[in-house]
Amino acid sequence: MSTHRAIVRTGDTVTVATVPTPVPGPGEMVIAPRYAGLCGTDIQMLRGLRDDPAPIIGHEGIARVVATGDGVPASLRPGTLVAVNPTHPGDPGFLLGHNVAGLLQERTLLPATAVAGGMVVVLPESTDVTLGPLLEPLAVVRYALSQLRAAHPETLLIIGDGTVGHLAARAAARWLGERTRVVLVHHTEAGRRFSVGGPYPPGSSLVAGELAAALPGPVAVLLATPRDATVAALEAALAVTGPGTLIDVVGGLPPGARTALLPGVDLTAVRAANCGGRPDPALVTTTSGGVRLLGHRGVSNEHLRAAAGELARDPERYRDLITHRTDLDGAARIMTALRTGRNRIIDGHRLVKLSIEIDIRKDLR
Repeated sequence: MSTHRAIVRTGDTVTVATVPTPVPGPGEMVIAPRYAGLCGTDIQMLRGLRDDPAPIIGHEGIARVVATGDGVPASLRPGTLVAVNPTHPGDPGFLLGHNVAGLLQERTLLPATAVAGGMVVVLPESTDVTLGPLLEPLAVVRYALSQLRAAHPETLLIIGDGTVGHLAARAAARWLGERTRVVLVHHTEAGRRFSVGGPYPPGSSLVAGELAAALPGPVAVLLATPRDATVAALEAALAVTGPGTLIDVVGGLPPGARTALLPGVDLTAVRAANCGGRPDPALVTTTSGGVRLLGHRGVSNEHLRAAAGELARDPERYRDLITHRTDLDGAARIMTALRTGRNRIIDGHRLVKLSIEIDIRKDLR
């Protein structure tokens, strides 16, 4: 039996193990991840804040097709460079790296529902694969900013200084316009230092608690926070904005999440109303106070292609957000540190995006 290496979660441990390599059945395909990333939801899974069952996580990255089963389109022949859209809008049974095995391994099986559902996106051969870990989160930003653009914002307030927050701050000029002022609210002072010291600092860099004065409007808000911080971030945004504000709840939420500031609004339902980039325009909830809310899970293939085009157009605008680079063994060590610790300082500096280079052996380019 053929085997390959994978980062496996077992109980409280994270180790590199040898696992059987799958053979694709009808409609299925096997891909070889080339560069994969670790995102905020992955870290929540490592810390036990989510109960997603996949022992091999990872949904951000770029891969090559290795093998296909009968019925797979010829456009996805072995050797093709691809990205996988991790959120199937019509099949909740496929959520890459959450309920099916993800990309942090040398070979990943994609089930027929993902292939037939068009979740495999062909990329140009000229694609810079080293930026692969930024592709899916930048697609999330593309979807968010395309919706927030409807508010014609003078100010874009971003709460959350993870990968999505930083990508949104840098892409805002491109997708909202040069005149939109960006206010980025960080979780820690270390996060603010990273932003201020980087090549593309936002217009204003704040730390949580400093957001006190009303913002010049119209205002659009992007909440890029982990699920245990999203309600508090929403309340902070409501305190400095007014009627007509458009707020996108990108960050996760616990089931049935609510706030007394928006009576009668089920925030989880607001976020669940838009999935996989559908519908577009997104469904928006208008509260009794005139605040407009939307949220979304996942993106469309068009958002992924737009993100790939943006990375190709201006790669150096985003490259430094990949702060840590390693292989499978190094990634297991970092994931263990993230699981047991509660900050994102790894090897002496702040982790924004971890890039994992995966050995695809010599049977592919």
